[in-house]
Amino acid sequence: MPSSPSHPVAIARACWLAEPGRAELRDEPLPPPAPGEVRVRTLHSGVSRGTEGLVFRGEVPASEHQRMRAPFQRGDFPAPVKYGYVSVGVVEQGPPELLGRTVFCLYPHQTHYNVPAEAVHPLPPGVPAKRAVLTANLETAVNALWDAAPRLGDRITVVGAGTLGLLVAWLAARLPGCQVEVVDVLPSRADIATQLGARFVLPENATPDSDLVIHTSGQPAGLATALRLAGFEATVLELSWYGDRAVNVPLGEAFHSRRLTLKSSQVGQVATAQRARWDYKRRLALALSLLSEPVLDGLITDIARFDDLPEVLARLAGKSPDTLCQRIDY
Repeated sequence: MPSSPSHPVAIARACWLAEPGRAELRDEPLPPPAPGEVRVRTLHSGVSRGTEGLVFRGEVPASEHQRMRAPFQRGDFPAPVKYGYVSVGVVEQGPPELLGRTVFCLYPHQTHYNVPAEAVHPLPPGVPAKRAVLTANLETAVNALWDAAPRLGDRITVVGAGTLGLLVAWLAARLPGCQVEVVDVLPSRADIATQLGARFVLPENATPDSDLVIHTSGQPAGLATALRLAGFEATVLELSWYGDRAVNVPLGEAFHSRRLTLKSSQVGQVATAQRARWDYKRRLALALSLLSEPVLDGLITDIARFDDLPEVLARLAGKSPDTLCQRIDY
């Protein structure tokens, strides 16, 4: 659709990874929305620390360059690339039923953007825009528990008290009769784990013989801990993604005699047990509906301005142990 005086081409600002280790803000022309599209003005975005850290450092393996593409990514790995998938904003142009609605979209960090109307998901009543930056992590946690298939009364251990691990623990703790223990090397994570309904312990104090262990720390040492804590014929669900790093996994010792199952889970596909009836849209709607709980606000520990995002990405790609969810305000 050509621009006109009533709908001029606008200028949006977007965050691009110019080269591994360096991000920058760029101006981009933004034409009027095409038929069937909406214009979204961003309120907040969220940084997915694990994945976006790997992207920032240039650690996406060549074999995964296509599979790891975000829905509205521009450019290619390793760089230059515009990457991200946690955006919350207001629809400023579009069909009447969406106009003025606050929505979630799997879009990179950008001040304004046009997307097909079906790509935005209105927030349910009771879910504030500031909390909705947890949507992608919570959707991953939902899919993980579908893959893990916990049973009532299970002893469940979550190794890794990052945002994803704590959301997994929060969901698991709501299952009747389940005892959930969160294991992490940072004692500072104890308070939030307790608020979410789980017991917190350091690795040396973790309870052995778990029925189900879910690993989210992103560290090989965490995976070794997860295998050590699994009981006879238990499942260890691996949620960490290591990019192009080689990982030493201790599959000797008692791994075979305890008949353990090591299973991967990844949000890019709906869990096998649900796939016949659930699609991505239904799964995302479930995650959004679960964000009505105010206790989840404790997971958003850091807030920064969009103008500071390049520096924030550099900090998060290094060591920033106190940060859980990083929100960007526009």
